[in-house]
Amino acid sequence: MSVVAKRREVADALLVHARRVSDEGVVQAGCAFTDVPEADAFLRSRPEAFLIGVLFTQGIPAERAWAGPWRLSQRLGHFDLERLALETDAVSRAVATPPALHRFVKTLPKWISEAARRVVSEYGGDASAIWPHGATVAEVAERLRSFPGIGEKKAAMAVELLVRHLGVRLTGLEDGCVAYDVHVRRVFLRSGLVDRDAPGAIRDAARFVKPEDPGSVDLATWLIGRQFCRPTVPRCDACPLVSACPRLVWIRPEGVGVRR
Repeated sequence: MSVVAKRREVADALLVHARRVSDEGVVQAGCAFTDVPEADAFLRSRPEAFLIGVLFTQGIPAERAWAGPWRLSQRLGHFDLERLALETDAVSRAVATPPALHRFVKTLPKWISEAARRVVSEYGGDASAIWPHGATVAEVAERLRSFPGIGEKKAAMAVELLVRHLGVRLTGLEDGCVAYDVHVRRVFLRSGLVDRDAPGAIRDAARFVKPEDPGSVDLATWLIGRQFCRPTVPRCDACPLVSACPRLVWIRPEGVGVRR
């Protein structure tokens, strides 16, 4: 079988799993971003909480990150954007007080206050104006990337969550992409969808999988990487890609390990 044919086989298996994830409603209404129901409700009901949550999603487990805005509001006693922008010392204390809400206790508070300031000054205090219905994926991703603390990876993830799981109707889905996340990269490398770990290669592979909507495979790939295609001791026999994947399990973006 040619390399292209093998990659197509893997791509088709990934598409099947992505449809299953969508049908089962993973992270849909009634399912969870976090393990705290109140934190989930907070994210879903307040666009500014979702935006601040995106800032949290770096260097800590996803469930802890997405619970960050709600925990911050509990410590501050509010989640008022004008106060978040102006009361920078209070935000810094709330993030850093043990147990700290994040690893980045110096940079994250600055990102939060700047994001709040920009939403107030540029979007009329309404974070959902960043991603209005009918806007293009490219436009929303560009707006998100303009916020300090949100790069290409976080913007891609945020766009997909908005479209797939928060019901925002964006256009231009062909311009979407998977996030350059360690779990996604590991799955793409080990399954042979890419032969090098680089942002461009990952983007091209996502377009190969589903050219009309590359970003739609982001969550399914991330879940496979987190649950099955682990850095060490991968659960290959239980993986949704088991029938197609060549199981190149010694390859991982964190480094080259021992062949299993």
